[in-house]
Amino acid sequence: MAKKKLPTLGLLYMDYVLQFFDKSNFRGWPDKIQTVTYHWKNDKNRFIKEVKRKKIDVLVGNIPATAYETFKEISAALPNVRFIPSVETQFPNKSKENVTLFCDKYDLSQPKTGIYYDVNEGFEYLKKASYPQIIKRSYGPSNYGGYFVHKADSFEEAKALLQKEKYVPVYSQDAIPLKYSGDLRIMLIGHKPVCAFWRFSGEGEWITNTSQGGSMSYNDVPMNALELAVKASKAAKAEYWACDIAIDENTDEPYILECATAFAAFPYIRDWIGQYIMWDLSDGKFRMPHIPLFSWEELGKMDPSVLRTLRHLYFSKYKPSADGAYFLADKGDFSMESAALSKPSDVPASIEPKDEAKLPKVILDSAKENEAVINIENTLGDDLEDSEKKKSKKSKADKKSSKKEDKSKKKKSKKEKKFVEIEDPRININQASEKVLTQLEGIGKKAAKLISDYREKLDFTVTEDLMNIKGIGKKSFKKLKDLIRV
Repeated sequence: MAKKKLPTLGLLYMDYVLQFFDKSNFRGWPDKIQTVTYHWKNDKNRFIKEVKRKKIDVLVGNIPATAYETFKEISAALPNVRFIPSVETQFPNKSKENVTLFCDKYDLSQPKTGIYYDVNEGFEYLKKASYPQIIKRSYGPSNYGGYFVHKADSFEEAKALLQKEKYVPVYSQDAIPLKYSGDLRIMLIGHKPVCAFWRFSGEGEWITNTSQGGSMSYNDVPMNALELAVKASKAAKAEYWACDIAIDENTDEPYILECATAFAAFPYIRDWIGQYIMWDLSDGKFRMPHIPLFSWEELGKMDPSVLRTLRHLYFSKYKPSADGAYFLADKGDFSMESAALSKPSDVPASIEPKDEAKLPKVILDSAKENEAVINIENTLGDDLEDSEKKKSKKSKADKKSSKKEDKSKKKKSKKEKKFVEIEDPRININQASEKVLTQLEGIGKKAAKLISDYREKLDFTVTEDLMNIKGIGKKSFKKLKDLIRV
């Protein structure tokens, strides 16, 4: 009997966007894995032709907010190509507004939220709202590290904030009284929670952002938060997914704050996703990964340098040893399973006004120019690899400058306008495309190729490993060390 042919796998990359997946995340896939890069501007037709020419059956990768509408058209033009995650699944990636619409459609618990494209209607809502309110910039990639999330303790404060920041739509949520002054990040693969931890606010802060002085803990993750995250993942038909969830300290009820397929993930999480996708696409040729529930409590005790070696382990059907059966057995009834395929009717109806005069400028600019955006595939916040062991301290000057974003935009060159400020702009040398690497001082096409070839065989574990590349010595590394990370 002839073996079933495996689909041709392709990885979706974009200029200026750091890669979430690499070929090494699909270790053991026997066939050639294609790559295809979207170059923004008017690249849609060329991109479609390249996918067809390479005969790609499955295209894996996240879509940034500013490319979402274009990729709806690309996906429709490639009906025989399966996108992982599907464009429909990535609907919540586009904006905070879409997260709310998604939760509404699928009856997922979330804070009471007001969304108004008419600012005056927004003010009327805020006059009657209970306080404090959490006001957010809705549109675009939300890897802002909390700089576009604000707490208002009164209507006067909320109105002054919106008049200054000019956020459209007005997006405001009732503040949940957070249990332990923290929220939860939960990551899922095949609808099964594989990593979960508390994120606590830093001293004198209210935003639970670990890279802004907060901390994290893997212990005592409540079951009802996991259940809510699973419900959201299944509603989205997501192969992989993440939720930020708040627990009300008065009622212990969970509420979704954010959810998306784009999130910061440890290297071993990306490998587990890769193994899951290989199982899903191979009709049993590859085994389903076994990842014990609550294993994150033990993983959280490990040093990051040890965790990186997990990518070389093979996860297969679980066979417990005599002394490990109890500790490694699943402590819940969550099972990993294949995600259902999406269809257009899965997507909630939009509430954006048809009148362009009422649309925020960032939406109009994106629609007209399809501008490139630096995006670390991190719609749900901070860089986990950095926040795992250290805190990033932001000076008052940094915070002031971020608040003056609108003023500084006028002084930027056309080239600079293509970029959105992100919390950690350093280039990840394990993930950046060769084109992105050439933006570094002293790194030309030849050096970028050598870096790419090197990491095909071995990850950079520390930035100093870059000196293993021919032509990059101590002097060159000194110029680069503050611009790169692993």
